[in-house]
Amino acid sequence: MVSATWIRWLRESINSLLPVASVGGDIVGARLANLRGVPGPQATACMIVDTTVGVATQIVFVMTGVVLLVLHSTERSTLLVALIVLIGMGVFVAATAVFVFLQHRGLTVGFTKFARHILPKQWLSAFADRASTVDEAVVAAYRTGWAFFGANVLRLIGWAAGAGEIWLVMQCLGQPLDVVEAFTLESLGSGIRAAAFVVPGALGVLEGSFVVIGALFGLPAEIALAIPLSKRVRELILGLPGLFVWHWIEAHYLRRRRGKVS
Repeated sequence: MVSATWIRWLRESINSLLPVASVGGDIVGARLANLRGVPGPQATACMIVDTTVGVATQIVFVMTGVVLLVLHSTERSTLLVALIVLIGMGVFVAATAVFVFLQHRGLTVGFTKFARHILPKQWLSAFADRASTVDEAVVAAYRTGWAFFGANVLRLIGWAAGAGEIWLVMQCLGQPLDVVEAFTLESLGSGIRAAAFVVPGALGVLEGSFVVIGALFGLPAEIALAIPLSKRVRELILGLPGLFVWHWIEAHYLRRRRGKVS
């Protein structure tokens, strides 16, 4: 449990602060799990399934926020925002469904066969031997029953917990929001940030989205802008130490390898 917690911390630090399209941290998480003794194929499978769980639960979270937004207001601008978010989530639903289907049809083996045409064989030799084992581990993870269900529930709780952050910020700024409004803001902001994954840290996109969405709840632009800025501060406070710890772990591992070689 302790190892999973600090790996999660380092993974989120990397995804939040580095230009890695929100997936670099997941790859590092698999590597760190492997360094902690988890076999490579199982660590890779966990990374694939956990990424899928994260995307699927985020879709549920965002869709819930859209429903609450429509129920909260019937203004034309509200419906327009809801429609845009729904279109984006529709794309994510289709992509996730295809991703899950491919996972059950030998995703890793297929990727290895494709990569052989564009990458040097020596880069893939070790990975190719384990590709089928990774695919088997992925399918097995989906069949763990209550463990898989619990992972989804915990992820949903994690997404929803972000609403508490918004609620506290608004309380401190003297612009109290109720829990439903905070939940709606967090869910829609989460969806927009996910859609802007190609932008490092969603810089500018997240801030602009909160100004637009906040206006639907009657929040002045400067107040709405304080929400993503507070998130940036939290990411820096938690993320910068995480990056230093990750650097120390990698440096320590390289020193050990060099010591064994010499």
